[in-house]
Amino acid sequence: MKIAEVVSQRTRELLLEKGITQYRLEKDMAIPHNTMTTIMTAKNKSVNLKTVMQIARGLGITASEFLDDPRFNDEEVDID
Repeated sequence: MKIAEVVSQRTRELLLEKGITQYRLEKDMAIPHNTMTTIMTAKNKSVNLKTVMQIARGLGITASEFLDDPRFNDEEVDID
């Protein structure tokens, strides 16, 4: 699995958990819809810490909370 897929999955889970729509997250993050769609469909090959922090802030959590998921510790995750 690629890191972009893990970020996408984690974001989807947190959106459901918090009852927030993708649209609301986009507005809270002030990020264009096309950019967020690229992230959510894991087509963004260069997910970086800044993006993770923006998503986390938009969800009202810390980056540490966002990354607190066993998938990020999986040695099989492709970070290239």
